[in-house]
Amino acid sequence: MATRASLHRAGAALLTALLHQRDGHAPTVACSCGGQARYHDHRSKTLLTVLGPVALKRAYYLCPRCHQGYSPRDIELDVERQESSPGVRRMMALVGGETSFDRAREELKILAGLEVTAKAVERHTEAIGADIAAREQSQIRRAKQLELPEVCGPAAPVLYVEMDGTGIPVVKAETEGRSGKVQGVPAHTREVKLGCVFTQTGLDTEGRPVRDEDSTSYVAAVETAEEFGLRIYTEAWRRGWSRAKKRVVIGDGAVWIWNLADQHFPGAIQIVDLYHARQHLWELSAQLFPADQPRRKRWMACRLKHLEAGKIEALVKTLGELRPPNPELAKVVSNEADYFARNAERMRYPSFRKQGLFVGSGVVEAGCKEVIGSRLKRSGMFWTVRGANAIIALRCCLLNGSFEDYWGSRSGAA
Repeated sequence: MATRASLHRAGAALLTALLHQRDGHAPTVACSCGGQARYHDHRSKTLLTVLGPVALKRAYYLCPRCHQGYSPRDIELDVERQESSPGVRRMMALVGGETSFDRAREELKILAGLEVTAKAVERHTEAIGADIAAREQSQIRRAKQLELPEVCGPAAPVLYVEMDGTGIPVVKAETEGRSGKVQGVPAHTREVKLGCVFTQTGLDTEGRPVRDEDSTSYVAAVETAEEFGLRIYTEAWRRGWSRAKKRVVIGDGAVWIWNLADQHFPGAIQIVDLYHARQHLWELSAQLFPADQPRRKRWMACRLKHLEAGKIEALVKTLGELRPPNPELAKVVSNEADYFARNAERMRYPSFRKQGLFVGSGVVEAGCKEVIGSRLKRSGMFWTVRGANAIIALRCCLLNGSFEDYWGSRSGAA
């Protein structure tokens, strides 16, 4: 560690010398207001780089027209109003996007020998995430106006879109006026809507569908269903939705998912996650026969047989024939019957299996844990919507493998 620190000091000294070699200045430079800024003096600032602190001395100009001062060198080096170099800010974003800001501070000290505060990691991580989110919004606006790029590459045999929602803990101000899941109890979370797009080329030796390796991309945000619909549509189009030979949307029974599927993906095969449908039956059976487990198992065996066979009408009929004495339980049974009746065409599982398609939403459910849960749902964390969306945008960018492309395209990245 001592040797590394010595090498960093030597590197920082060399970097300082290299920067000072290009320390010339012109009498005037163009100002953003349209005027000509005049050379005023040379000013110094200390910049934290990947080699450690570096003293940067650069020419400073004042504009007599707008009375603003600035250093062109700061803009050239991408350090305007910054205390850290682009390389350090990139490192903070990479680590801050994976773990808590305090833990990221510790890892930067151990792994890179950089002394930064947890607040600095938070500030730069969220700033970069917010910039990624702003670029995504620009792409979404173009998609909304049907200014979509041409998709290159071979058409996917099967392209899937999966959607789901998961709650994240937020500060109290973000839940004012919102009711929680239990009536009379205020909300403590906000829902993140998550979508993933992936492809399937073939089947395994037993005829089961196989997701193409490294084909999954994610989009997510705390936003309305209408806003999220444009987000997932933009990503699906980017992935070649219009050219896919077979298109599939998978989700649970949430109404907002199927409204978006009808609006943005008309003609796609719609599938309700089989395991979610099974869970509905298991939860209902537990309420129907709370103290009679053998009867519950017999009842479930028949209901699951109907479900697996795609005989949803028979299942709905059986539910309709139940006569629970408890009015609240009768309402639950009625709601479940409506759920299965509403999604009948999305539950023809034998037909979907015959086509070699997935019938579960495991990819997006795993995404809820990997993209959202592992970073934003840790013990003691509470988010603002703005901060959460910045981290979510950054994590999607990292997991999609597009962070280096983003970083290379930034203004001043060179």
